[in-house]
Amino acid sequence: YVHCTLYSVINYTVSMRQIILPLALSLFGVEAYAPLKGVEVKSVKNPDAPTDLGSFLDDDGDRSMLILGTYAADFNAIEYAQRLKFYLPELQDRGIKKIGFVLNCSPPAAETLAEIVDLDVEQVQIFVDPSGEAGRKFNVGRGWRPDDAEMSPYLKLFGMLWGLGAWATLPAVIGGYIGNPFRPQRWIEDALAVGQRKGRWPDNALELDSDGAIAVNKFSELPVVGEWPRRPLELATLRLQNMLDISIKNWKALAPDEEALKAGVLTQLGGCIVVEGGKVLYEWRDPGICAVANFEEMLEKL
Repeated sequence: YVHCTLYSVINYTVSMRQIILPLALSLFGVEAYAPLKGVEVKSVKNPDAPTDLGSFLDDDGDRSMLILGTYAADFNAIEYAQRLKFYLPELQDRGIKKIGFVLNCSPPAAETLAEIVDLDVEQVQIFVDPSGEAGRKFNVGRGWRPDDAEMSPYLKLFGMLWGLGAWATLPAVIGGYIGNPFRPQRWIEDALAVGQRKGRWPDNALELDSDGAIAVNKFSELPVVGEWPRRPLELATLRLQNMLDISIKNWKALAPDEEALKAGVLTQLGGCIVVEGGKVLYEWRDPGICAVANFEEMLEKL
């Protein structure tokens, strides 16, 4: 009798949760990410079944994360992929059950980028949105002169490299050279190691053992600054590796097509959001090139 009663109570509780939680979310939990309601993207794994991003974040009340990336050859998209690859276990340890990564590119380009950085596509749902509509609905930065149809998108991008329409670009780039004595960026070493194992240049920042594991980080041997959490030139070296042997080398496979260029994805920036039960736990919109979400800060807030 006791067992039957206990089973009935548990079954009733579960049933009520299934009824009440979606109702509560629908009434109170959608305002912060309402702009993504009705925005559909295609899953790389299942392109015939569009995914509503609002529903992706809102369906079950679990902790969910969504990265609104850029086009696949872009510095920001590459760094989001590299950071996500490294921090994935820690994000899951913080209770994130579902992670989506939207790229403004074709499915083959998204698959190529994931393979290049060793991103686990079994743990991360990769979506494509070639026109960048999802990012615009999320109100990401659109760069310099986004509504100027006469100006070349490549000229706009050049202006953004100097901070036009993307104020944080120069601080982010300069920070890669001077390092940071206070806050670590643990993903950098991991991304450098992936690059070296795949034969990308520069290939002398680390010494790898016979199994490909990191034996020595040369930047840690620098006098004084080698003890910093983020050492000078370390991130700049990775970005040089990314530019030469990911973006430029694979430009034909990763670059946006003509329609995407017309939609403005070349200069569109990205963003990130973490939601649980209708509450936004973390939200970020890139203020410049190379100025993507700091996952160390994100983990502190989770």
